[in-house]
Amino acid sequence: MSQQSPDRSTASPPARPDASMSLLNNVMDHSLDDGYAEASARRKADGSAGLPRTLKSKLGLAAGLVVAALVVTLGAAEARIAAPVVAKEREELIDRINAETQAADTLESSVDALRSDVSERQRKALEQHGGDQGELVALLAGATPVEGPGVKLVVDDAKNTDQGGGGPRESSGFADTGRVRDRDMQRVVNGLWESGAEAIAINGQRLTALSAIRAAGDAILVDNRPLVPPYTVLAVGDGKKLATAFRDSADGQYLQALKESFDIRTSISDQAKVRLPAAPSLIVRTAEPKAAGSGAADTGKGTS
Repeated sequence: MSQQSPDRSTASPPARPDASMSLLNNVMDHSLDDGYAEASARRKADGSAGLPRTLKSKLGLAAGLVVAALVVTLGAAEARIAAPVVAKEREELIDRINAETQAADTLESSVDALRSDVSERQRKALEQHGGDQGELVALLAGATPVEGPGVKLVVDDAKNTDQGGGGPRESSGFADTGRVRDRDMQRVVNGLWESGAEAIAINGQRLTALSAIRAAGDAILVDNRPLVPPYTVLAVGDGKKLATAFRDSADGQYLQALKESFDIRTSISDQAKVRLPAAPSLIVRTAEPKAAGSGAADTGKGTS
């Protein structure tokens, strides 16, 4: 009985690992185009490859090298010649800047001296007409630096100023964001005055009866001077009573609502001593003193 041999089919050879990268293999194996390779081989066979061999070609190459060397040399020479001129102009500009800075410092010193002279003349005039009330009037008007116990109130924008939603600003026309607005600072200052503050300054800017807190874009202006957050408000007064009265006031509650609604950062603390500078300008342009016996004196209204 014949026995059938088992079927042993021949196994196919394993596939190459780079079989799927035939295009890349072709580029690597034939990186130089056949036409370029043929032209290069022909030049080598003719002896035209490499440096020029004829006298005319050598002269042309030498001339080109000479021209390139001349261009580089002339450029270096011009740069070397221009360097002292640029350095001189720079020194002249620095001298002008220093001179203008000294002139500005001199003018500032002159302004301070004139301000001191005017203050002294005002004090003497007030002493003649108001007795010893001159210093008190100057203090209340903001014409003199002051120091004493008080509070320090810091108001800063929220970390995320893109928040939205309803809140205390909803009826004020302000965007509901975490950015401190000029109206917010107006309410803070008015709340401190109402709570018993005797003198107030924002970021070193003394507030007087002529001061204005306004906005220019997103910036807050105090007497037309832009301020940047955080806004540090210093107020002279009885520190503990002033801080408590402000927290309990409507404006203090408004500030707390801003903190809760928009994450505006605030902090208030009583201070043993705060120092406030004098107001930079106290120019009255339209107000006039009341004339004795005039109708304005009878009605209690001033003139303008």
